Amino acid sequence: MDEFRREPVTILLIIVNVLAFLATDITGFSQDVTHMLECGAAYTPLIVENGEVYRLFTSMFLHFDISHLINNMLVLFVLGSRLERTVGRIRLLAVYLLGGLAGNMISLALELKQEDYSVSAGASGAVFAVMGAMIYVVIRNKGWLEDLSVRQIIIMAAFSLYFGFASSGVDNAAHLGGLFSGCLLAVVLYHPRKNT
Repeated sequence: MDEFRREPVTILLIIVNVLAFLATDITGFSQDVTHMLECGAAYTPLIVENGEVYRLFTSMFLHFDISHLINNMLVLFVLGSRLERTVGRIRLLAVYLLGGLAGNMISLALELKQEDYSVSAGASGAVFAVMGAMIYVVIRNKGWLEDLSVRQIIIMAAFSLYFGFASSGVDNAAHLGGLFSGCLLAVVLYHPRKNT
């Protein structure tokens, strides 16, 4: 209950992701591509040709399996809670939503260029946006934020990106797009006061 009072946006985002996963799994099967498309997963031809732009948003809250969900939510809990305490609720929400959307749009643009389309879903782009914002915020706080150093967060980001590139079926464009978008959003949104 204390966590909810201190970091309500982080907890609510986790709850929404978990409920969305349960809903997709109860109404069908989260690893069924057709069912995931019905639930709002991203697919470039549907977004571009049918104008189903909402998929760029809804896909951020869908996951193909429980391990996919747990990995994203653990990182969101660890980083999101710290970021929320530092930059505030509205700014964290902006980083998550806008960074996730930017990551999905970059992924869409790359798929259009390569003409190689796949169904995608997951909070990874938004979680990487939170990670990118954390990198900037930690740097602005002289390399430390609470118990987290800039070295630790960069190593976490590097390992996360490495595992993405080393695995098949991972939307690395959304990961990289989210990471850089989150960092840029933090530059715009985070202005710590200087002690005089």
